[in-house]
Amino acid sequence: MQNATTPNVSKGVVLLIATMSSFLTPFTSSSVNIALPSIGKILSLDAVSLSWVATAYLLAAAAFLIPFGRIADIYGRKRVFRIGIVIDAVASILCATSHSGAWLIFFRAMQGLGGAMIFGTGVAILTSVFPARERGRALGINVAAVYAGLSVGPLVGGFLTDHLGWESIFLLNAFLGLVVTVAVFWKLRGEWMGAKGERFDYAGSIIYSLALVTVMYAFSALPAVWAIWLIIVGVVGLGAFVRWEMRQEHPVLDIGFFRNNTVFAFSNLAALINYSATFAVGFLMSFYLQYIKGFTPERAGLILIAQPVIQVIFSPLAGSLSDRIEPRIVASTGMALTTAGLVMLTFLNGDTGLPYVLISLIILGSGFGFFSSPNTNAVMGSVESKYYGVASGMLGTMRLIGQTFSMGVALLLFALYIGRVQITPAYYPLFLKSMKTAFIISAALCFAGIFASIARGRAHRKGV
Repeated sequence: MQNATTPNVSKGVVLLIATMSSFLTPFTSSSVNIALPSIGKILSLDAVSLSWVATAYLLAAAAFLIPFGRIADIYGRKRVFRIGIVIDAVASILCATSHSGAWLIFFRAMQGLGGAMIFGTGVAILTSVFPARERGRALGINVAAVYAGLSVGPLVGGFLTDHLGWESIFLLNAFLGLVVTVAVFWKLRGEWMGAKGERFDYAGSIIYSLALVTVMYAFSALPAVWAIWLIIVGVVGLGAFVRWEMRQEHPVLDIGFFRNNTVFAFSNLAALINYSATFAVGFLMSFYLQYIKGFTPERAGLILIAQPVIQVIFSPLAGSLSDRIEPRIVASTGMALTTAGLVMLTFLNGDTGLPYVLISLIILGSGFGFFSSPNTNAVMGSVESKYYGVASGMLGTMRLIGQTFSMGVALLLFALYIGRVQITPAYYPLFLKSMKTAFIISAALCFAGIFASIARGRAHRKGV
């Protein structure tokens, strides 16, 4: 519920601002994905280094999502949200001025820091304002905005890359961030802080962030032997974090959420699996369409919007359905459709026709559309209002860990099949092998995710 000290605020205004911010970050990510081949040529980056332009953002965002979600619950969700938008805009300008791969990757990590502040608060504010009976629809619209960003991103990113250069993508993102910032200062009244006055767990946050970064970075460096040892160190660190949190009066993450709340635990697990299986699809398909099929960035972007356009159409519908029937039924159906789309992608080769590609992306998009908003509704409805920031941050963390894992699998397969070289025509057959393997792994993972989604149990409570 809305904090008692918060003035009345228009639900429409909150939905509009949350929707704008939810559009912003996926728009940038999908735009950058379509520009990666061009960035690689201009900055002379090999396939592995190029993947870090996407991975650096995910790594930084995942490391700080939970801490910033907790900070937002204590000190104000709007305050953290506002700072995050500004950081994202400034980092976008710095990305546009980067003249080396190292600086671009660094500023993308800075963008991830701002993204963590946005992800950990936007959904929490939305959930604070909308009552349970209306929440699924609002979250469905919000998720649709995410997919709208994914839809427009490849098309706009391809056009900008072709005509104005990849730098223009980041400049446009900075402008959009400025628009959201003005809207927040002008229209968003009041504040939400469900855990006001509670102590922030600095030690736990540091342990968590360092351990998570260690595991995620090490995974991206596989199959090096030192990376395996680093993963072990990171896992030990996460174990230490759990032990520490169980002894804290005000933990940054209440471990009881996972031990005593089946809906929360399995919904987050389902999100982790879904994003682990699907995020690298856009990355791999961008390369496939431009390298193997020979399309321009603009035309490749036009093809790739098929998937998120379908997601935009189905997300509000799925969200509304999850207000009336169990979210696990809707979300599990979406997971099954996603699996079917991934299975179809395993059959891609150099001779595959465009209609087959489009049908595969449409099925994948329908699966995403039916999964995401009901799953979000289940997570946010399973906790008390004082934990909305942490719950939103946890769900976002599962998304980003999954996305990083997905990119890590693609990066690992590139390293095994292709090596640290630029992708030239001589390496196209090896690229196709690595892509096929990635889609097989993703399809198997997503199939297992169907059962995690079903196992969450009932999310709707009587009388709600």
